[in-house]
Amino acid sequence: MFTSLESRSSEPSRINRLGKGMTYLGITALLGLTAATAQVAPLDSTGLDSSGNAKSERAACNSGKTQQDRAACLKEVHNANAEKRAGTLRNGGDYTANAMRRCEVFKESDDLAACRARVEAQARLDGSVAGGGVLRQSETLVPAAAQ
Repeated sequence: MFTSLESRSSEPSRINRLGKGMTYLGITALLGLTAATAQVAPLDSTGLDSSGNAKSERAACNSGKTQQDRAACLKEVHNANAEKRAGTLRNGGDYTANAMRRCEVFKESDDLAACRARVEAQARLDGSVAGGGVLRQSETLVPAAAQ
């Protein structure tokens, strides 16, 4: 009879531990679910509208919808608005010509040709601007030297 009382007295603590474990498991699952469903801005979206309205762009910066920190975003909005007022704001541009000018640092013709091939979309692209950069990779076959 003494053993049955002993087992009964230890059972509530075991249930209590089980209840705490289940509580912790539930909290962990809830936090995991919350993190998994958190709204993240898509990589191709800046969060800014294309209207050029500085007020709405500042609001986007302040709300955290952009992929930049708040200070950098507000600085960009300020600079773009100043260029717009001065009439020097350029939207878009000839990116290919700009990239070709960057190939001019190569002095050897093989290196220059390889750089131009990467720019002219004859390369494999990997990465994204939002992820830190786009890597362009191309392969050039070089025949083995005759022995």
